[in-house]
Amino acid sequence: MSEPVVLGDLELAALVSSRICHDVINPVSAISNGLEMLGEEPEDDMREAAMELIQKSANQASAKLQFARIAFGAAGSAGAEIDTRDAEKVAHAFVNTSEKHDLIWEGPALILPKNKVKLLLNLVALGVVALPRGGTVRAVISEDGPELAYTVTATGKAARLNDQVKALLAGEAAEEVDAYSIQPYYAARVAKAADMTLSLETGEDEVVFKAD
Repeated sequence: MSEPVVLGDLELAALVSSRICHDVINPVSAISNGLEMLGEEPEDDMREAAMELIQKSANQASAKLQFARIAFGAAGSAGAEIDTRDAEKVAHAFVNTSEKHDLIWEGPALILPKNKVKLLLNLVALGVVALPRGGTVRAVISEDGPELAYTVTATGKAARLNDQVKALLAGEAAEEVDAYSIQPYYAARVAKAADMTLSLETGEDEVVFKAD
């Protein structure tokens, strides 16, 4: 039986960087296309459409980068804690970049250790991944202190995760990890660093992530 994959720090950093670039390249390219349209189109209606494209794409790029700053980055490394209200704000903006998904966030406003907040945001992102046809991601924060727990439920038509993602979340996958599959691998690493245990349940049109 193959040993579970373990990435070195440099390889992990490279794949996370590639994932972030992958997420923002489309809106950045759309901004570039919109600017080209502004420079070439004399018609007012086309220029207005170009400005709408630029504004929408800029908002998407900003939302994805702000989300990544907390979910993957140091996010103010001088402190070891993050306000969940800040996490909620970036999570809503991130999920709303897709017109197919909605986010419901429930729980008290807490100041939590950085890795615990990073884990929650990564589970929200995986909730989006589990809904290729769109749907609702519901993130619930329960209790505080030693009893802190998360439940992230992805509900929508054809909700699913492939076997590699499931194995990576469980820390069992032996397959090569790439920029697409780095999210569940990273979530599992962050869960370990946060001293929290991950579990996954799947049902008809529903995927439930739990951490406690």
